[in-house]
Amino acid sequence: MSAPATRPPRMPPPWFVHTAWRVHRALHRLSGGRFLWTPANKRGWGALRLTTIGRTSGQERTVLIGYLEDGADLVALAMNGWDEGHPSWWLNLQEHPDAVVRLAGAEPRPVHARQAEGEERDRLWQRWAEINPDLDGYAGRRSTMTPVVVLEPRD
Repeated sequence: MSAPATRPPRMPPPWFVHTAWRVHRALHRLSGGRFLWTPANKRGWGALRLTTIGRTSGQERTVLIGYLEDGADLVALAMNGWDEGHPSWWLNLQEHPDAVVRLAGAEPRPVHARQAEGEERDRLWQRWAEINPDLDGYAGRRSTMTPVVVLEPRD
């Protein structure tokens, strides 16, 4: 007897996910970063403000993304709300890997972005999977591999 097929985790419709992130950003902006902006030690992951340079506009672009700490590095998943394609912030970092992050209660700090590969990617993906057991199911909805992005401090 074969095991039943595992269904991917349920996802709200894309319009709901994108609306939730808009509300999150608005609450963050209105509260001056005090609401819905937590350090990674609160629940295993946190939210940071990432400022990139637009790949076509050359203008600063700021987004809120989830991260976890790995020593001095910050690690994010370029998941695009689990939609197809990569998020604009990751496309921007591929073109201009130097960026600025701001964590809750901290001064902005410069970082350099790179994509984790091989064993490092596997290790960091597993750390995210420990926080979210449905991670592989969500990632399985995408036709492309989800990049694991390492934000390294720079001087």
